[in-house]
Amino acid sequence: MRAVVCTDFTGPDALQLTEIDEPTVGPDDVLVDVKACAITFPDLLMTRNQYQFKTDLPYVVGSELAGVVREVGSDVVGIAAGDRVLGSSMLTGGLAERAVLRAGTIHKLPDNAGFPEAAGLLYAYGTSHYALRNRAGLQPGETLLVLGAAGAVGLSAIDIGHALGARVIAAASSDEKLELCRKHGADETINYETEDLKTTVRELTQGLGADVVYDPVGGKYAEPALRSTAWEGRYLVIGFAAGDIPRIPLNLTLLRGCSIVGVFWGSFVGRQPEDHRRNVTELMDWWREGRFTPYVSATYPLERAAEALRDVDGRRVLGKVVVTP
Repeated sequence: MRAVVCTDFTGPDALQLTEIDEPTVGPDDVLVDVKACAITFPDLLMTRNQYQFKTDLPYVVGSELAGVVREVGSDVVGIAAGDRVLGSSMLTGGLAERAVLRAGTIHKLPDNAGFPEAAGLLYAYGTSHYALRNRAGLQPGETLLVLGAAGAVGLSAIDIGHALGARVIAAASSDEKLELCRKHGADETINYETEDLKTTVRELTQGLGADVVYDPVGGKYAEPALRSTAWEGRYLVIGFAAGDIPRIPLNLTLLRGCSIVGVFWGSFVGRQPEDHRRNVTELMDWWREGRFTPYVSATYPLERAAEALRDVDGRRVLGKVVVTP
């Protein structure tokens, strides 16, 4: 079968489309015909050996996929050949014509879910659901500030914030990106390349600040975002898409009486699998009810998988991009 293989930790240019052996199906495994595999920021980091989880070379790239079950292991119950599913390939293996997933990572798709949209659900919406519901305890009527709001994770935070009853302020680096955020329902927007983030947040909140700040960007925006946090607010550390891990003056947490809260969704999934499954069940219910639809801005064939990762690397992506074997 065809698969996209990383042969060297030098980034997307090291990827090769090649023929490999069919994966072996163990007793607790499910073999899936891959219809769509999402491109995530961790996928990019892993091609440079910069992600928290490590793997050996060579490996098949791709961590999040949707498709149709071809075969199930002898101990698998509740899943059958022909089921439409999404799942995690445990950080590797998704950019291929077929992939083996642990049965415990599989979730059946709602009838109204397309494969490209489903492929981008777990990482982005799973992160935002865990961050906003479990870590921040976001309440109806609170104000949520989302940085990097036009990316896949940012757009999911807008959707989850609204589902939880919050007022959402979306911050991004261009007017084009902010227009997409407004289409997703952002109540207010800030261009943090042309506007002062802290000042504008204060103006939009009558001087109170944001109850919850959702930051997948880091870098130079982290400190002004923390300064934009309300009294007893929660600043969520999601990731560092800007590339730089910021150094935060801790006196700001004292002055604002706020909390800095780490969000590591991948570790949460491994440590608290039952809580994770409950979260995904709620997400599926919300999707089925039409509360949100994941936004896919582009699809690529398997031959252009490296190009998809380069587009993510160059920040040329709005929402989610997927590869469709």
